[in-house]
Amino acid sequence: MALLKFRSSAAPAAPSGNTAALEAFLEGYSIEVMPRTASKVESFRDLLPAGTRVYIAHIEGTPIEDMVETAKRLNGEGYDVMPHFPARIIKDAKTLENWISMYQGEANVKQALLLAGGVEKPHGDFHSSMQLMETGLFDKAGFQRLHVAGHPEGNRDIDPDGGDAAVMDALRWKQSFSERTDAKMAMATQFAFEAKPVIAWANRLSEEGIALPIHIGIAGPAKLQTLIKFAIACGVGPSLKVLQKRAKDVTKLLMPFEPNEILNELAAHKAANPDFNIEKVHFFPLGGIKTNAQWAIDNGGASGVPANQN
Repeated sequence: MALLKFRSSAAPAAPSGNTAALEAFLEGYSIEVMPRTASKVESFRDLLPAGTRVYIAHIEGTPIEDMVETAKRLNGEGYDVMPHFPARIIKDAKTLENWISMYQGEANVKQALLLAGGVEKPHGDFHSSMQLMETGLFDKAGFQRLHVAGHPEGNRDIDPDGGDAAVMDALRWKQSFSERTDAKMAMATQFAFEAKPVIAWANRLSEEGIALPIHIGIAGPAKLQTLIKFAIACGVGPSLKVLQKRAKDVTKLLMPFEPNEILNELAAHKAANPDFNIEKVHFFPLGGIKTNAQWAIDNGGASGVPANQN
């Protein structure tokens, strides 16, 4: 196991309350890669324990063959692979069926993240993840897990007025779909930088009867300038002020920004409220896969999903 190279063989000291809460919250975290970034990693076994769920982001213009090859490699190294299926770049049902067949035939893929995708104009018949689900192709292919996108700070692609009416309607539809399908479902969210609005959003979903487990998106350690650039490009809203405030402090400008504050707050809330609907952490390694993986190890993250919780 890769973790052994980072841990002492001596018996560890009992963790403090805060440390124990964070370790528990990070258990079974997932991480996201792209084919071009994955190709720079010599061995994922040196970074992630076996069983870690690895999402493969599908950016417009990436050939499906590159996606499948990355999935094949990760599966071969012992990881649960979850490729993106962005509706707006999938031309039609035949193309979708072909992608599913390639992933299953070459990489034993049984999980998928279904999302609209960040493309303004659809390439073909699909414009939403709900349309992908309605094809029935994932059910026909025996996919065991389907994840959908979540937006703690809204999504102006879906609600141009800055509200969340359309987003909430879509989540209600997805909740209903989860109740009539055998696939396990969860919501993987966009990253945010402030815990309190995330907690309020998650609680609101519960109040609205949306019970999909939440896998909260967290930006891994990265240069402040890098995070601000990605946050603006990805439409991160109010919590962007956390980065902007830090940018005003010249002494911190060149230091890497780490997600300790938001994760410690979320972990403490989860420890105090075990039924809280955020169940897992999903990392966006904006500062690099190795940097993110090492941060997780240093902070007690035990990745890999036990078989009975997969």
